[in-house]
Amino acid sequence: MATQAGSFVWIELMTRDTKSAEEFYRRVVGWNMVDAGMSPPYTLLMAGEAMVGGLMELPADVAAAGTPPCWTGYVGVDDVDAMAARVQAAGGSVCRPPEDIPGIGRFSVVADPHGAVFIIFKGSGEPPAAMPAPDAPGMIGWHELHAGDGAKAFDFYSGLFGWTRAQAIDMGPMGVYQTFATGGNMAVGGMMTKMPDSPWSFWLYYFNVDGIDAAIERVTGAGGKVLMGPHQVPGGQWIVQCIDPQGAMFALLSNRR
Repeated sequence: MATQAGSFVWIELMTRDTKSAEEFYRRVVGWNMVDAGMSPPYTLLMAGEAMVGGLMELPADVAAAGTPPCWTGYVGVDDVDAMAARVQAAGGSVCRPPEDIPGIGRFSVVADPHGAVFIIFKGSGEPPAAMPAPDAPGMIGWHELHAGDGAKAFDFYSGLFGWTRAQAIDMGPMGVYQTFATGGNMAVGGMMTKMPDSPWSFWLYYFNVDGIDAAIERVTGAGGKVLMGPHQVPGGQWIVQCIDPQGAMFALLSNRR
């Protein structure tokens, strides 16, 4: 993994039954699964020839602390230790202090002031020569924060990573949905104040598929559940929010129904 400071650079699933999870996401998203040859075991998620994320067993100590199976995003930084200190100074917390992954890079698990967890990372490798288009099947198409306070959350992340506001969408009683850009790119995600019935703040990641209706059939056929959707969003894309058979929440995104 290489680092693009201020941008999402990786996605990772921690789950209880890795083999079942591999089969589920291979079927639903179309990722190829490649053994990374690491200890503990780690599976690479491949969109064609591009590495987009990883999958690993939920560590016993993390599970004992009450963490369920979940997806977590990595944000690239220039200095993990310095950024961990900045996260704390801005009101966030460090859940796992900075440490090295030999031959891969350095990381730290952190959380924003309302408890949404993410990972800061600096890779030791070189950027890939080329990546598929952002809307290609299997790529991470959108990054969405369900925040304790949407406005304060934007200030937190923009202060750390330089993210900029893109379109603000008035959702009426649900508040403002603020899309954001990283590194001067087009909008890559959005933030909103979470629904009152949501017990905690969290990041939700959208995986590109080639058609929403067919993908929904694959989700339910493989034992997952649809939580919301399908809905068409501004810009014409279709989304659906789901939960996998082990309880990890994810979403799917497509340019067509």
